[in-house]
Amino acid sequence: MARRVHQPLENEEFDFILGMAGGPVLAYFTGTWPKALEGCRAMDPVVAEAAEEYGPRLTAVRTDMTRCPGPTRRYGVTGAPTVVIVKDGAATASRSGVLTRAELREFLDAHL
Repeated sequence: MARRVHQPLENEEFDFILGMAGGPVLAYFTGTWPKALEGCRAMDPVVAEAAEEYGPRLTAVRTDMTRCPGPTRRYGVTGAPTVVIVKDGAATASRSGVLTRAELREFLDAHL
């Protein structure tokens, strides 16, 4: 995962990163159970590339649903992988399932 994708380990770290972002956040929720792992592994490079491409316009946060249950519940995430656009602490859009690079770009362009 690229350096541009923050990986909080606890709920408080997730909230701290959101507070420091100063703009929209791409919250990328992952899971470690077998059915989620394959999709999350496929999404990791897609999210990392988007974080590099959108640079200063976007902060990307990758978080495990089990390690950060607070944000997972707050944004209504029920499966992994899921991406959520967060602006001013509120979810403005979300997509679940594996996205291609083109699909993620289209999603970001529509909601940033």
